Amino acid sequence: MNGTELNDSKNQNFGNAEATSEPTHAAAAHLTEQPKTTAEQANASTNAESAEQLEDNTQPILPKTDYSTLSKFEMVQKLKHLIDSYSAVQIHSEVETLKGAFYNKHNHDLEVQRKAFVEEEGGLAEEFSPEKDANELQLKELLRKHRADWAQHNQEQERQRQDNLKQKLQIIEQIKALVNSTETTNQTFQEFRSLQQQWREVGPVPQNEVNNLWENYNLHVQNFYDYIKINRELRDLDLKRNLEAKTSLCEKAEELMLLEPSSVEAFKKLQKFHEQWREIGPVPHEHRTPLWERFKAASHNINKRHQEFFDQQRDEQKRNKDAKIALCEKAEELATRPMNDIKDMQNQTNEMLALQQVWKTIGYAPKKDNTKLYERFRSACDEFFEKKRLHRSSEKEEQQNNLQLKTELCIQAEALKNSTDWKKTTDEFIALQKRWREIGPVPRKRSAALWERFRTACDEFFKAKNAQNTANSINYAANLRAKEELVAEIEAYTHPENAEEAIAALHEFQRRWTEIGFVPMKQKETIQNRYRNAITKHFEELNVAEEQRDMIRLKSKIEDAQNNPRKTNNIRIERDKLYNKMRQLESDIATWENNIGFFAKSKNAEAMIQDVERKIARTRDEIAHIVAKIKLIDNPESEITEKA
Repeated sequence: MNGTELNDSKNQNFGNAEATSEPTHAAAAHLTEQPKTTAEQANASTNAESAEQLEDNTQPILPKTDYSTLSKFEMVQKLKHLIDSYSAVQIHSEVETLKGAFYNKHNHDLEVQRKAFVEEEGGLAEEFSPEKDANELQLKELLRKHRADWAQHNQEQERQRQDNLKQKLQIIEQIKALVNSTETTNQTFQEFRSLQQQWREVGPVPQNEVNNLWENYNLHVQNFYDYIKINRELRDLDLKRNLEAKTSLCEKAEELMLLEPSSVEAFKKLQKFHEQWREIGPVPHEHRTPLWERFKAASHNINKRHQEFFDQQRDEQKRNKDAKIALCEKAEELATRPMNDIKDMQNQTNEMLALQQVWKTIGYAPKKDNTKLYERFRSACDEFFEKKRLHRSSEKEEQQNNLQLKTELCIQAEALKNSTDWKKTTDEFIALQKRWREIGPVPRKRSAALWERFRTACDEFFKAKNAQNTANSINYAANLRAKEELVAEIEAYTHPENAEEAIAALHEFQRRWTEIGFVPMKQKETIQNRYRNAITKHFEELNVAEEQRDMIRLKSKIEDAQNNPRKTNNIRIERDKLYNKMRQLESDIATWENNIGFFAKSKNAEAMIQDVERKIARTRDEIAHIVAKIKLIDNPESEITEKA
């Protein structure tokens, strides 16, 4: 199976942004930042980077491009321009979009080439091997450059996070120092506000430091509010601003449920709101719990919808897993099933290709199973097509042998096509056609031309035969009328008292019947029976010896066999029986003659000798009758004498 399967889309597993209460500002500030897994940490880090990029006023606005309207060459040139003109972070999303559009067009071109290879060149789909595409090679080279730039960007981001961590730790130390400051309250508070602003301006830090950093920061912020006696008016003003900011965050979180259709996007935005919530300072005490409960309720709804989305995704992936396991089992069964002939091989190939098409329609299985299942399915496919390749290798050798055999049949058919021995040649052509069907297939490129050559020779003969049969059918009708007239004459014949004259007349009737040619097949048996009955009736009415009657019946059988080739073998069998019987009788005579010499020594020798001699005489007459029958079979045109 060509190509590789795409990886599962990332199943992001974000942390729960809920808590049961907000007992203190310091505690509440980091309730939503409790990373459970490394995956969550990576996702939170990605979110921070995305937020930073969105706030970058220098981010370029790339013009929207419909890549489906561009050729592959134009897309490659567009990618080169993007890489040369912008940074990796600025074009990362656009590069992925362009890459997808390029391979959509590229795969379509490959499918067109594969179809032409199968339909126009007569190849097999699995044997198709496309030529290298210069545009694809250039695209891959540009993508490698972009990935290198992107990796370098990520490394720089990581270094920046480490620097940011150091800056924020320094800010915390400065806030700690404010508690013991001897400066005036107003001045100390201004320094505190300045440090808070610096804190907000510092970018993201390594994810594994987020929790401790925020706990430390909020602890000292709370200490500052608790232990520094600031002006109540300034404090109230600060608490009011914090109240307004957190109220705005509550409203934005509630709007996400109504305005954001994607549960994943809503969850990502909620994480940013929680980051902002932590950065905002405390609110008046009487608003602290209600405001937190409001924000927590909105977070709960978004989290619940987000969790339901991934629950559905897990259920769907479980169903996909079961479906893929079933396809693997079917593919493995196909890979081990024997291929008996070409038709069986093609049927199995169609089954395997159908399984591959179904596989493409099934979504991802759970990430831990998806790659294993794909490797299992691909292994079964590879095993099947290797089995097919070996089968085709032996099949090609067999097809070459079949080509030689069918070529010889064509030569034989072409040698027979001009024959006018219709009966014999027809049987030979039927035997050739039967042999042709028994021989297996030949190479497909030679099959049509070879069959056309063989069929042309067959058609040429049978067309000539049909033309001859058309001409013969006219003569057959005339022969039928002649035989009907002859039978009517035989039926009306009244034989004279002289038996010899009657027999001569009947023999003449037989001779005239034999001279008349074939009649139409449908009337053949009817007229034959009518003739035989008429002749037999006259011979039975004559006073002739049984031997001569027997000869007349034999001649009638012979004439019947001459008009019915299927009965010819019966006459041949009867001759063999007569010949064997004649040899047996001759052997009996020799035995009896030898025994006469022994009878002379007995008392009643003369009587016994006379009895044996009479038996020998009767046997010689029987042999003479058999000889006459054999001669009649060998020469049906000979006359039947009165005394056989």
